[in-house]
Amino acid sequence: MIVWLNGTHGAGKTTTGAQLRQLLPDSRVFDAEKVGETLMDITPVLPATDNFQHWPPWRQLVVETARRVLDYTGGTLVMPMTVLVEEYWREISAGLAHHAIPVRHFVLHADQETLRARIAGDTVSGPDSPFRLRYLAPYAEAARTWLHTAAEVVDTTHLTPAQAARRIAAAMGSEAAGS
Repeated sequence: MIVWLNGTHGAGKTTTGAQLRQLLPDSRVFDAEKVGETLMDITPVLPATDNFQHWPPWRQLVVETARRVLDYTGGTLVMPMTVLVEEYWREISAGLAHHAIPVRHFVLHADQETLRARIAGDTVSGPDSPFRLRYLAPYAEAARTWLHTAAEVVDTTHLTPAQAARRIAAAMGSEAAGS
């Protein structure tokens, strides 16, 4: 199965995903951003875009890679990845469903003030990353229009990543034990 951790930059997906892997038996973290990075390395370059998710092969390869890894290893894939375009989420989730791969979709949510503070203090991408800040408004729109109804929302505003991971693992219940 797949546990998809969605949400915008600063919500805690990567750190929570690493913590969650420790709590779920037979689980691995699959960062679908690496698929995008691979596509970005193709020369000559693919058609210009500001987000590799706009390339159809990214969405198809995420599904295919997840499927192949699960076929090989079994267990659970924890996938921390922002997907804010509803059409893209539907394409990915339909592709996974086609292969009978169950998905638990969680959105890690935090209020805008908290997200801005986390992005300001980011030591990995650097403080006040324009790339990360650019996704705050699209996240708010996706949350308002479709994302929060398409997933289980975990408000991380006042949670540590370890606390968020424990909440998700608890929500998984018997699914986590049977992976």
